[in-house]
Amino acid sequence: MNSLQGLLYGLSVAATPANLLAAFVGAFAGTAIGVLPGLGPVAGVALILPLTFSLDPTAGLIMMAGIFYGSMYGGSTTAILLNIPGESASVVTAIDGYQLAKKGRAGATLTIVAVGSFIGGTLAVIGVMMFSSYLAQVAILFGPAEFFALTAGGLVVMTRISGGTLASALLPMTIGLMLGTIGQEAVTGETRFTFGIPDLAEGVSLVPVVVGLYGFAELMLLVEDRAHAANKPQSVKMRELLPTRTEWKRAVPSWLRGTFLGFLFGLVPGPAATLASFASYRLEKATSKYGAEIGSGAIEGVAGPEAANNAAATASLVPLLALGIPFTPIAALMISAMLVQGIQPGPLLITQHPEIFWGLIASAYIGNVMLLALNIPMVGVWVSLLRIPHYLFIPLLLVLSVIGTYSVRNSIFDVWVLLGAGVLGYFFNKMKFQLAPLVVGLILGPNIEKHFREALFLSQGDPWIYVESPIAVAIWLLVAAILVAGFIARRRAAFAEAMAQDSSL
Repeated sequence: MNSLQGLLYGLSVAATPANLLAAFVGAFAGTAIGVLPGLGPVAGVALILPLTFSLDPTAGLIMMAGIFYGSMYGGSTTAILLNIPGESASVVTAIDGYQLAKKGRAGATLTIVAVGSFIGGTLAVIGVMMFSSYLAQVAILFGPAEFFALTAGGLVVMTRISGGTLASALLPMTIGLMLGTIGQEAVTGETRFTFGIPDLAEGVSLVPVVVGLYGFAELMLLVEDRAHAANKPQSVKMRELLPTRTEWKRAVPSWLRGTFLGFLFGLVPGPAATLASFASYRLEKATSKYGAEIGSGAIEGVAGPEAANNAAATASLVPLLALGIPFTPIAALMISAMLVQGIQPGPLLITQHPEIFWGLIASAYIGNVMLLALNIPMVGVWVSLLRIPHYLFIPLLLVLSVIGTYSVRNSIFDVWVLLGAGVLGYFFNKMKFQLAPLVVGLILGPNIEKHFREALFLSQGDPWIYVESPIAVAIWLLVAAILVAGFIARRRAAFAEAMAQDSSL
């Protein structure tokens, strides 16, 4: 089917009562998670992950996606009202948003942000629809060698785009790869590294690991953080939500620039939403007629970045669904949900499970409409949510994470894995290690080994099979280009920092 047929089919899937309810629950919960300072979208998706397994796979993924882009909306509320970003993509929103709030324009700014997020997400859906029609043509060309290049190359790239130093990514990735070797080997079915523990025969379950690393550990850090307790948000009245004509006029160009930039960032591997918001902020300072005001309370400083991060969040569905490689923590959690439900993500997803592929894309449009309706009229509810003490909702989330993890396999062993992963995630966060490479290593490790051995079997031991295919060669060249570009960018940044220090002496 072509793109238009696919979107119409996806709308028919997403518009079923169960999927509409999943989209609403995801959008509502995502906004609440974004509003609550310190929790964040990754922890929110991780905590709700076990609950999605009782749903249809499409409904479960729609709910998780709703939490993802819902948190983009909600994170801006605390950034504007409290100068506390609800998640990383809202960091730049706090710069001008909080200044506008101090000028008495908090309500109008929240409306500009909500409309800009809607525009960015909606236009990105159209772009995703246009790109997706080419995926089915490429999917049939992939064999073991191409899949090996895709998974192994993606894992290598992940170590350099996850943030932090190389060592902070390599150690977690190694742990993830080691955990991925436990249990039955994919090609021969041989059981290994179980150490006499029957529960390890099926391998280390993804659910307790990701819920522990992101959800449980994040809650532990939240208990530690007392800085947010004293912050009280200002009230926002309904009559203050309407921007002036000048504010509407100044926001429109920023929305369009941010949407275009965010969509491009969403198509490439990496933390797309966060990078897009920072890049949009810099673009606004460079191109806007009011660039000199940005930083002291300009509407362009919130309109562009908010449209960019929502466009990037939606566009990031393309590499997630097309490649099946999780370059971000949210993507890793969504792929975990697919794998647990027996669905293999990757280039064949569009042909093997079109209801998931097109349903998820169409749900992004429906979810953005829901979020627009949720955010503007209910701004008073979200402000009130900011006044809830942490000690009331943290125990509830802890209980839900334990019950949800246990219910997946009815295994108390998984609960112990959850606790162990939570402690590991807590200390990794304290020591500034990256968590995403560990999850990606656990997910991709078995696939890398499987494709590696299958390719060797087909070639009767000839290692040249890995570079004989034009697609495999192109993937390896792309991986090399990303690594080289990253190295050059880091060298330039280090040089610029050294020059700045010299000039200040």
